[in-house]
Amino acid sequence: MYDLIVLGGGPAGYNAAERAAHAGMKTLLFEGKALGGVCLNEGCVPTKTLLYSAKIYDYTKHGEAYGVTCTGSSIDHAFVVGRKDKVVGTLVSGVSGRLKKAGVEVVPAFGTITGRGSDGFAVTANGREYKASKLLICTGSYAFVPPVPGLRESIESGFAMTNREILDMRTLPRSLVVIGGGVIGLEMASYFNSVGVKVTVVEMLDHIAGPTDGEISKILLRSYQKKGVEFILGANVTAVGNGTVTFEKDGKTESVPADKVLVSIGRRANTAGIGLESIGVEVERGAVVTDEYCQTSVPGVYAAGDVNGKSMLAHTAYREGEAALANMLGGHERVNYLSIPSVIYTNPEVACVGETSESVKAKGLDAVSTSVTLKYSGRYIAENEGGDGIVKLVVDKTHKTLLGVHMIGSYASEIIYGAAMMVEKQMRTDDVKKLVFPHPTVCEVIREAMFMI
Repeated sequence: MYDLIVLGGGPAGYNAAERAAHAGMKTLLFEGKALGGVCLNEGCVPTKTLLYSAKIYDYTKHGEAYGVTCTGSSIDHAFVVGRKDKVVGTLVSGVSGRLKKAGVEVVPAFGTITGRGSDGFAVTANGREYKASKLLICTGSYAFVPPVPGLRESIESGFAMTNREILDMRTLPRSLVVIGGGVIGLEMASYFNSVGVKVTVVEMLDHIAGPTDGEISKILLRSYQKKGVEFILGANVTAVGNGTVTFEKDGKTESVPADKVLVSIGRRANTAGIGLESIGVEVERGAVVTDEYCQTSVPGVYAAGDVNGKSMLAHTAYREGEAALANMLGGHERVNYLSIPSVIYTNPEVACVGETSESVKAKGLDAVSTSVTLKYSGRYIAENEGGDGIVKLVVDKTHKTLLGVHMIGSYASEIIYGAAMMVEKQMRTDDVKKLVFPHPTVCEVIREAMFMI
């Protein structure tokens, strides 16, 4: 008998399991693939490894503006993929070691919930039954493949890929069509564009980067158009196969040729086949329904990470798992989704937190926004010849409370945590003006922007 069974060893699951064991709970974790989940094995970490190699390669190609000339540089894509595997292996081993040290029992199998009795919840794997008084569901998500004619056949043949397959591809195609202009699609477009592949992005919406602030989205679009990425917006893909992607745009049917295709139009929660129906856990549109305390419809059962469909980000998963554990132990912790930052690791980077100009308008909030160029930063000018990055603030008009911060430019991913803290603590512009930012840095533009709101 266990105190806690965790289904899934991704960011939500392994982090919560480790912390539960440290809190004195006898903890069992099921993971049928690899510890670390999608983020560590086929998402966040692998893509960042590739993108860093691409960034170094970009430096060698565009150093003239800084007085640096490099001739004969090249990139070995197969080596980059091999290094990615090494990085992933190191981190997976680290997760395994942490769980072992904490005393978490790990079963390398998919667990299926089979019922609930007076002695707790039952989970079965490999013909054996395990029981616990609490359950934490962290089964993650999978890449959604829409029912487009020819698409599944193209994936089976290797012509089309999801994020999982493309990260293991060891030879570069001449051309790549990316279906979907969201975070994953843009990051992969960034890498392959940098290493010399002709990239075309086909997006159903009239903009890229999903719910990202519109002004930021336009700057990112312009940046990648200058780099040679072609964007086909407002287009609905109707067929994939025979070396082409066919789409409808403005009432016309067109096609674009490709050596390879990346399908990147979103993810769906992994809830099928894990036995949720055996204990009556409510599911809505394929995702586990949870309240603000990460509690499901069944007392004693919690869900964290992509499986609840609220915010499919690894750092959200960490926080949800921690909140779920705290509440199992008698706490009363909520997850504030409005103060969770998001990042697109393109070059330039995009980082955002809180409300956008569009969201405050949709919600009828009385807010004002201002955009300030990063050229207020001496460091930004020194390191970004011709850069057009900005910081954008969204502020409550009456109380001057910071509602949102949005950035595009260097170091944005490392700066945004401070802005997230400001939003979480509901800081006012006058509060931020009194903070001392280091100089010269890019982050000090956030403070400068406070004087212009």
